[in-house]
Amino acid sequence: MSSTTRPNDTLHMTPTTPWSIRAWPPLLWQAGRESQFHFRHLSTRVTLPGERGTRSAAGQTIWGGHCGDGDAGVAWDWVQISDHVVAMADPMSVVTNLRLVGDEGEVLTALESARFLNEIVHALPWQTEVQRALHVGHA
Repeated sequence: MSSTTRPNDTLHMTPTTPWSIRAWPPLLWQAGRESQFHFRHLSTRVTLPGERGTRSAAGQTIWGGHCGDGDAGVAWDWVQISDHVVAMADPMSVVTNLRLVGDEGEVLTALESARFLNEIVHALPWQTEVQRALHVGHA
């Protein structure tokens, strides 16, 4: 354990599934505010290995970060479109423990939160990690 890791830090325990992030304590975050989180890659799994010319690969990726108030995680399913192109399987299905709050202090619905969660995903180098996992699976 490094000196910067707190004993109760959930980020040092890589979640086994994206759904395990839902068990993390909920963390309120002001929607539209620049992210204070510095998300890092926790894991990427290939759940459906692709076969050249017959079907695309698919899997899940998990990212986590810490802000002064606690740890946040985001995870989503991905699909391989072609040899070097991957995309989110469903941009409306980002799993997170973040609870986004609007300007009036109201907790946003899943639909209202989707835009902000996708901005977080878009800012991450997740495609690189997915390509790395795909390469390892085909090595």
